[in-house]
Amino acid sequence: MAVTEGEAPPAFALADTDGATVSLADFAGRDLVVYFYPRDDTPGCTKEACGFRDLWSDYEAAGVAVLGVSPDAGASHRKFIDKYQLPFTLLSDPEREMMAAYGAWGEKTMYGRKTVGVIRSTVWIGADGTVRRHWRRVSRAADHPAKVLEAITGAQGPR
Repeated sequence: MAVTEGEAPPAFALADTDGATVSLADFAGRDLVVYFYPRDDTPGCTKEACGFRDLWSDYEAAGVAVLGVSPDAGASHRKFIDKYQLPFTLLSDPEREMMAAYGAWGEKTMYGRKTVGVIRSTVWIGADGTVRRHWRRVSRAADHPAKVLEAITGAQGPR
């Protein structure tokens, strides 16, 4: 299963770094970017997270919330947030249920071998509650946050 552009995404409720539950409903009426990544503090994941961090003021100015989701536990997320001063929430999906529902868990090819794991991907959910865009397989983690922001601000028009 995966999300479909123009339709409502699957609901979710996951724990943040402090164990508080964060749900899709918490962002009703607001643009939301949910990005899925394999593991805290690894090279590609760090580049992607720091890209969102470095563009944070632009995301805020556009009224967009950002959530990162990986299978890592809250303690790992806390270290990652503290080490890189990440201003957004990271959620833990240890059972990979949300990732599966969003098409971010499954078969992928790494170094020529097929494996099952987290598929680096991103979903932009519009303020109307529908999926505006789904980047199914992100290949350049460092450049991706800017591309997402460009898609959002281009769709929103001048402010």
